[in-house]
Order: sequence, then C-alpha cells, then structure tokens
Amino acid sequence: MAFSLFKFKGGVKPPTHKAQSASLPIALAPLPSRLIVPLHQSIGGMPRPVVAVGDKVLKGQLIGEADGWISSAVHAPTSGTVVAVAPHVQPHPSGLDALCVVIEPDGAERWIERQPFDHAAASPDEVRRYLQRSGVVGLGGAVFPTHGKTTPAKNVPMGELVINGAECEPYMTCDDVLMRERADDVVRGAGIFRDLMQPQKVLIGIEDNKPQAAAALRAAVAAAGENFAVIEVPTRYPAGGAKQLIRVLTGKEVPAAKRSTDMGVQCFNVATAQTAWRAIAHGEPVLSRLVTLTGNVREARNYEVLLGTPMDEALALAGPLPDTDGIIMGGPMMGFLVPDGRAPVVKATNCLIAHSPRLFPPKPPEMPCIRCGACAEVCPHELQPFELYWFARAKNFGKTQEYALFDCIECGCCAYVCPSRIPLVDYFRFAKSEIWAREREKNAADEAKARYEFKQLRDEREKSEKAERLAKAAASQVSRKATEASGEAPADAEKAAKTAAIQAAMERARAQREAAQPKNTESLTPEQQQATAEIEARRAAAYLAAPESTTPPIGENAP
Repeated sequence: MAFSLFKFKGGVKPPTHKAQSASLPIALAPLPSRLIVPLHQSIGGMPRPVVAVGDKVLKGQLIGEADGWISSAVHAPTSGTVVAVAPHVQPHPSGLDALCVVIEPDGAERWIERQPFDHAAASPDEVRRYLQRSGVVGLGGAVFPTHGKTTPAKNVPMGELVINGAECEPYMTCDDVLMRERADDVVRGAGIFRDLMQPQKVLIGIEDNKPQAAAALRAAVAAAGENFAVIEVPTRYPAGGAKQLIRVLTGKEVPAAKRSTDMGVQCFNVATAQTAWRAIAHGEPVLSRLVTLTGNVREARNYEVLLGTPMDEALALAGPLPDTDGIIMGGPMMGFLVPDGRAPVVKATNCLIAHSPRLFPPKPPEMPCIRCGACAEVCPHELQPFELYWFARAKNFGKTQEYALFDCIECGCCAYVCPSRIPLVDYFRFAKSEIWAREREKNAADEAKARYEFKQLRDEREKSEKAERLAKAAASQVSRKATEASGEAPADAEKAAKTAAIQAAMERARAQREAAQPKNTESLTPEQQQATAEIEARRAAAYLAAPESTTPPIGENAP
C-alpha cells in the first residue's frame, strides 16, 4: 500500500557512522562488580526508596516506588545485597549527584516470582498502572512515563498511533538491531498500545537506511496478523524526533502548547513497545536496555546492559583505544560528555561513544555571529536561533521566551551548520536553566508571601477574638457585681450593665479598626484632611446626641 509522505522544515544530513556497530548481533553484557541504580530515571516525581542498607533483593524486586502519576517505578537489576542508599554521581552534564540504590550482586540472578498480566481481561486504567509499576518509560531518550502517554484525549478521536523506529542520531544503532532481532516483541508491544488508545491506524516509521529492520518488521506484522503499516521515511536528521516523524507520516503539526493526543496522534519508540510487551507477557520490569558502544573502540557493538552498570565498565566491553579521553552519552548531536565514567547506565542511555581528539577534533574558537541565517534555515521548529542566541547572551530571558525558546528541542542542527562555530545549544540550555531557576525563586517568594499574609490575618483575628473575650468578661463581672448588690439601687445596677455593654462594643470597634485600617490616607491634601476632620466631628456629635446607642462610631477619632 502506498502512503503519501510529508516533509518537515529544516534538518541536516550529518555522516551516520552506523555501519561499525550494526554488523554484529546483540551481545549480553556480563554482571558488573556493583550496580548503582538511580531512583530518578524518568521525567516526573522522584521515586521513594523502599529498601534499606543490608536488605537482600531479588532480580526484578521493587526498590523505588513511583511518586505520583507522572513517575515510574525502579527495580533491582539483579539479586544481591543493598550496600548503600545514598547520593552518587549521575549521568548529567552538571555532574551533580542523585539518590541511588547501590547493589552488590551475588551472582545467582535469582528472580522474583514472575507472572504474565492478562491485559485483555483488565481495564485500560489497570493496564496503565501495571506499566507504571513495571517501570516502562520512553526509551528513545525522553524517558517520559509510558503509562501517562497512553490516555487518549476525551474530545478528539485517535487517528494514528506512530511507532518510532527512525533512529536518526549518528553512531546510534540500538533500535536498528532491536528491530532486526526482536521484531515480534515490537509488534506485540505496538498491539498493547493500540488496544489502550484505539487509533484508526498504526504506523511504524523507519528511516530508509535500515532496510533489514523494515523487512523484519513487515514479516512480524504479517505473522501476527496485524494491519500495521511499516513505512520507510527519508533519512534526514532529526526525522526521529516525535513531532518531526508525526509530521512526515501524518502531515499533522503538533503545536508546542499542545499534547499530540490533542491532535489525535501519539508516538512511542520501538524499544518502549518491546519493553511494554516483556512486562505484560512475561512479568519482567525494565531492568536492562540495549546500548550502542561505539566511537574510538576496537569493536563497536550493541550490548544488553543492566541498568546501574558503571559506564566505564560497559564501554570497556568494546575495547576503547588508548587515546580515548571521555565518554559521550547519546549521539554526537544531542549527547553530552559524561563528567565521570563511574556514572551508571540508566534508562535514557541508548549510546555510549568513546571520545577522542581524532574522532571529535576540538572546535575552532567561537567567532562573532555574522547573521547569515543558516541556523534558521535548518531549524526543524522554524525558530530564529540567531535571535535567541543574542538575547540569551545578553541575559534578556524575557525576549528569549518571546522568541519561543522552549519550542527548541536542542537537536543541534543550528550549531552543526554555524560558520562561526557558536555552541548555540549551550546558550539555549543556559537560558532555559536560568528561566527555570528564576521561576522556582519566584514561586518560593510567592509561597513565602502567602504564608506571611496568612500569619498577619491570623494574628489580627486572634487580637480581635481576645478583645471580644476580655470585653465579655468585663461585662459579665460588672453584671455579676450588680446582681450581688442589694436591691436598694436597681437603677445603679442597670446603669453599670449598660456601661459594660458600651465598653464591650468599644473594644470590638478598636479590634475592627486594627484589622481594617483606612487605606490611601497618607497622601491627602490639606483640604481633604480638613474635610475628613469635619466629618469625624459631626459623627462624634451625632453619637453624643444619642446616649441610648451602645455602638460607638468606627472612625479615626472614635474612642
């Protein structure tokens, strides 16, 4: 069946460097000496640790419980002993620590009791909760909790479900070999997502430089009796971006302020579909992932690596050459140099590239922007990167937001073509982090202000209540004394009670004045002040002319 494909604006065609690692089958990485498992491995809340130092754990046992709906559980990748629950360096450009569960393997690989989950007999919400408990997240790099993406929009029918096998980043081939060797699991996982979202079509998009993967998926679709379309799309970076692939396959453009389900379409990575099927059919939570080990190595290859494996131990399997001076996590376009080789493999680790000056020569010094516009021509989101650069450099973060800074997906196309060798993405990341930091500070200040204002209101209320209690107590005391007095002077007792009532009313008036002082009286003109004084004088005179009144005036000159 022929399909009409669409184009997305911009994009580049960097050298792919994929042949080195795609020629060999998947290999299983050996058990490392220690597993350092970060609890926060997805977008969303930080999972809560449910194990302590000294606990014995089984392979697949829950060690981090999801914190809220947009969060995902974390499990022990192997059996062993928990030796620490403490901060450890994480794979992040900042090099900051994150809370991790450190497990010393016992080598037995003893599993928890595994049972398949009958998703056909379960409700959609039960399936989503099961995927959350199994730790299934987007393995294309975004690591968004998968269960949170499987809810269709209420008012928009699902038109297309897109399974993303494009894998456009250079050097990376983990999805390619996954589709070649485990195509059946990918198709069955796509069927689970289909059952949850009920789309009209299921489209599997693969770049046309992966003919073997496309053939394997077509055979798997036919064997499963599914009506899925396997579509080869032109090879162009970043065609593997979710919005770009949706645009190519469906013609729909997803605005930055909307979820794709609001447009009747959703996108999942092929590895995500495969892990979802393993969780449903075999009761296996996400404990490992395929990682491409490539770059400055003797034998590039794809390995199935346990989560928590130190990156330097994982990369050692490919034989780094002597001039290797670092590790890039991800591809050369969107990846980053890992600050510490002891950082562990996580669910977002799809590729580790051995860095060397030979493969990645130092960039020439940054030169001034010449406003050639090349960055704008290749931006897949039709932004103006040179304008964003100027405002980010000037720390005019308000202007960067006006120019849609947060629409930038940091694909690196702009920096790739920049003749001045400006690291544009670094400037954009800096601007985003500053805006986020200021937003957090503003929210903290707003919360502190709200707490202060609430405290003031509470203090004023307590003062008013105290004054009223004192006035009532005084009136009660006077009344009691009057009652206890002899009946020779009832008029005096009645007068005393009336005086007490007036005093109580005056106390209430004072409390009201303290709680609600007149506003905007500091800048009155002399004429306004004189008029105010005359009004208060008339009010006082009127009060004195009505001695039976028990409610004093509530004005500035009231007693």
